[in-house]
Amino acid sequence: MKNLKILMTAFIAGLGLLSFTTKAHKIGEPQKINAASSVKGYEVGDEAADFKLKNIDGKMVSLSDFKAAKGFIVVFTCNHCPYAKKYEDRIVELDKMFKDQGYPVIAINPNDPNVQPEDGYKQMIERAKEKGFTFPYLVDEGQKIYPLYGATKTPHVFILQKENGKNIVKYIGAIDNNYENPKDVSEYYVQNAVNALIKGEPVNMTKTVAIGCTIKAKK
Repeated sequence: MKNLKILMTAFIAGLGLLSFTTKAHKIGEPQKINAASSVKGYEVGDEAADFKLKNIDGKMVSLSDFKAAKGFIVVFTCNHCPYAKKYEDRIVELDKMFKDQGYPVIAINPNDPNVQPEDGYKQMIERAKEKGFTFPYLVDEGQKIYPLYGATKTPHVFILQKENGKNIVKYIGAIDNNYENPKDVSEYYVQNAVNALIKGEPVNMTKTVAIGCTIKAKK
């Protein structure tokens, strides 16, 4: 009986501590939450919001600037990530392949340069010049856009199609199924999806798992 009373006392004390902790979080300063964890992001079929981000030429760029575009290949990527580097030439190739058909590449660097200095704005300019980027390379200052889209990796692709003035998400995920060697690719996810949209056909593979480095969020 004595042991039972001790256990009951400890249990009640534990409940009191839990209640105090919960109240402390409610009335104290708000807990710091990573932006990526607080936003679910888009699913296929959702309308994607436009944005206005700074390009490497210093100009502000929005999706609405591309009046003739039928859609977009939005790629969240960066300078330092080994996976992103492996895909750079393929991203350039996608832009060359589809820009004139109405689906240009829009690259966005989501990383905080204070966390990863190699992804700073100056380094973005240098990298784009070195690799011969043929597309906008935008900086997500304030890290407001990548959590809105739900990007978690670099690279992470969102294919959009214009429908009745809206940008509708048609595909989310990886570029293809082999980041190491383009010669060993057997599934061209992005290429197949855009080709289907151009032909007016449904996208067979609408979602895959993005393979890459985690996005470096502000601490």
